[in-house]
Amino acid sequence: MKKTLFAVLFVLGSMVAQAQEAEIKWMTIDEALALQQKNPKKAKPIFMDVYTDWCGPCKMLDKNTFHDPKFVEYINANYYAVKFNGEGNTQVNYKGKKYANPGFDSNRKGRNSAHEFTMFLQVQGYPSMYVFDKTGEVKAPIVGYRTAEQVIAELEKI
Repeated sequence: MKKTLFAVLFVLGSMVAQAQEAEIKWMTIDEALALQQKNPKKAKPIFMDVYTDWCGPCKMLDKNTFHDPKFVEYINANYYAVKFNGEGNTQVNYKGKKYANPGFDSNRKGRNSAHEFTMFLQVQGYPSMYVFDKTGEVKAPIVGYRTAEQVIAELEKI
């Protein structure tokens, strides 16, 4: 009886640990676009989180929404997930054009200049979440903090 109880508790503990460890498989926008082009018939749309380092609601979105087990499962199953710093220094190649942040200063504390891709997307505020369809075309943004349930509901409408 004790061995059976121990085995059941061990299995349940392992399942809880695995559920807590589940994370969204984040990638760059260039990686996601390349995956779409590699196999267009099996391509997924792209879910992109546009954030900044100084944004409080962005940090809450990451901590709460993006770590919700249901949300993690939903995004990983249905989208290529992209994290993009709207004031970062990465180069983006989108539709044959290169986007960068010529005003980026790695020594600056706090806000930096907006990335050219952020301006292309016409980001109105942070956090902003964008969906790109299976062909890489930009669809509607979701602006502001949302719970996992709210984001999933918005994504199902798009």
